[in-house]
Amino acid sequence: MASPAVAMRRPSPTVLASAPRRRPRRHEYSPSNMGSPSSASRLKVTALFGWIKGDRYSRTRELIPSAESYTLTGSASEVDTKPREVSISVVSSIMDIPPAEWDACAVDSVEPEKFNPFLTHAFLSSLEESGSAVKETGWLPLHVVARDKNENILGVIPLYLKSHSRGEFVFDQSWAEAYHSYGLEYYPKLQSCVPFTPVTGQRILLRNTSYRDQVFDALVKALKNLATKLNVSSLHITFPSEGEFSKLKDSGLLQRIGLQYHWTNRNYKCFDDFLMDLKQPKRKNIRQERKKIPAQNLKMKRLRGDEIKSSHWDTFYKFYRNTTDNHWGRAYLTREFFHLLGEKMGDKVMLIVAEHDDKVVAGALNLIGGDTLYGRLWGCLPDAHFPNLHFEACYYQAIEAAIELNLSKVEAGAQGEHKIQRGYLPVTTYSCHYFLEPGFATAIGNFLVHETAQLKSTPTCFGLKALLL
Repeated sequence: MASPAVAMRRPSPTVLASAPRRRPRRHEYSPSNMGSPSSASRLKVTALFGWIKGDRYSRTRELIPSAESYTLTGSASEVDTKPREVSISVVSSIMDIPPAEWDACAVDSVEPEKFNPFLTHAFLSSLEESGSAVKETGWLPLHVVARDKNENILGVIPLYLKSHSRGEFVFDQSWAEAYHSYGLEYYPKLQSCVPFTPVTGQRILLRNTSYRDQVFDALVKALKNLATKLNVSSLHITFPSEGEFSKLKDSGLLQRIGLQYHWTNRNYKCFDDFLMDLKQPKRKNIRQERKKIPAQNLKMKRLRGDEIKSSHWDTFYKFYRNTTDNHWGRAYLTREFFHLLGEKMGDKVMLIVAEHDDKVVAGALNLIGGDTLYGRLWGCLPDAHFPNLHFEACYYQAIEAAIELNLSKVEAGAQGEHKIQRGYLPVTTYSCHYFLEPGFATAIGNFLVHETAQLKSTPTCFGLKALLL
């Protein structure tokens, strides 16, 4: 029988990209050979996703482990103060947590400019209530909760058990293929993120206490323990804050970086002020693109809160489906999600619409944060073909809105080097990854070193403002 090291063969970064399609025979490799936890927990996990026949619903509660106590290190600095202990548990729905308690951790009342609408109970519960991020779509909620001895919530983590890698925007399909080639199961995996939303923000949400750093450490330790208990392949924390990214490295998580393109408000009073910061060719191009909107008899409107009617959401859902059916392949967000989002988040929602002959033909969904306008989704009617409308609705209208609202920046979603020509600069994004199989952890760690070096060498990377100015 081969040793674990031999059976793993320590796949290299090259192997991760294109591993051989040979599945080892049963006697060559098994979880027990690797010293992994019992396969009983794996059986429960897989049953939830329909890979094994049985009653999925009755097994949900079986999956959730009992609460564990953690002693906060360094919390007994005062004389005659006993070390604090927290109890960390898992819930199968965010609806099991009172909205005020979740938001006390997610919303920083001391620094309101850091308000992130995607981390609120209202947004995440809309995903669950609408059937968008639930076990039936491969997003089983397993949110982590830390409580003190008086049952006060000290911290929460949005967490999902996933049966695929879709809707994440940090691509790990080559890792899944490598696992499969070596006879291992990559799915299910644990994912801490905002589903379908590539927006940077805190992932370990903490109530503002004097010992929040110790609660952070306890929650990270609990995350890793949960991955082991469930016998999943890996734990992924995607789009965390820069501060979390640094701290998670000390906890043994692998680090990965990416790029997005954001617009920065340099105290502009109007859109023309922004244009004057650009070189003449870029300024001329943007003006020409914007002139084409009224020339096509298009009228742009920015709607907020009560201005967005139920009919708007029904129409926007058609736009969304047109986009997903033609480009993404699967629509996770349901019609009900958009209605719930409007009801729960009020004037934090901005819908930019384009009208042609008094008919709404396209739209872009935005959420308003403390200092940021977040552009999320865009869509149009199948027969709506208007040159430059996408740029107007998603980029230029967002910039104008941010200036009017005195917001510091616009985040317009993932990828898209074409945004550079329209005033958006490259910004670093982060993710952290923890693998239970040591051989794959080493190989993927080496792969990420090479990937990071390549990314940093690209012309559009980090801080090249000369591209714009």
